[in-house]
Amino acid sequence: MSEIVNRVATSPLLTIDLEELYPKGERVTFDLKPFLFQELILREKEFRLALKELDWGIYEAKWVSIVCSADAIVPNWAFILVATHLEGLAAGYVVGSMDDLEKVVVDSVITNIDDQELKDRPVVIKGCSDLPNPLYAYGQLVKRIQPLVRSIMYGEPCSTVPIYKRPKK
Repeated sequence: MSEIVNRVATSPLLTIDLEELYPKGERVTFDLKPFLFQELILREKEFRLALKELDWGIYEAKWVSIVCSADAIVPNWAFILVATHLEGLAAGYVVGSMDDLEKVVVDSVITNIDDQELKDRPVVIKGCSDLPNPLYAYGQLVKRIQPLVRSIMYGEPCSTVPIYKRPKK
């Protein structure tokens, strides 16, 4: 009798599980609405003072979406000013919706994938994840890795769907 060999375990196949790489930190919204006079007008002096007195520690290590939920015209500098207070404190932030924030998180994860680990290897993108915006995440991942890898498959290492194979030169 011959020995049973797990060919998946001994192959050069690299599995990328975005859910494993995805940061679990809390996501919160910073809304400018409470800082507006009658929820309509931003008064610069009062706004700056309120931001100065705010306990910014509540945003430490969190992912923050900066928005204004009021139907008001808010100058761009107000959003930027909030961002300056979050810089270096929050895990990350975006001026935009929670969906925009999740896209920034995905982009940061994908940007940090090691090129050398991918070079000329067959790659499986693990499916069945609970990622927010999974199609965006998978699209960005393919854009990042396709120039580097030999092939891309989707699914589980034991049962994959071929997605891309580099043409032979």
